Amino acid sequence: MSTPGLTAEQVNADVAELLGCGLDELTPDTDLADLGLDSMRIMSLVEKWRGAGAAQLEFADLAEDPRLGHWTKLLTGGAQ
Repeated sequence: MSTPGLTAEQVNADVAELLGCGLDELTPDTDLADLGLDSMRIMSLVEKWRGAGAAQLEFADLAEDPRLGHWTKLLTGGAQ
């Protein structure tokens, strides 16, 4: 589901902004649930990233594995 308009840097920045943490706190293995990620926040990211071109993105795509590396790979086609 690679989205040409999304980069790993953008995914990281969006997640950090949403969770109110620094980029230095995020690694590919970061479990975002440990940083306060909940279903409402996942939905806000789904909507944001759909608007950026990830039209096929679904809530379950992110919720099934809330690690940043999984999300980055899913959205950018593997670039972390």
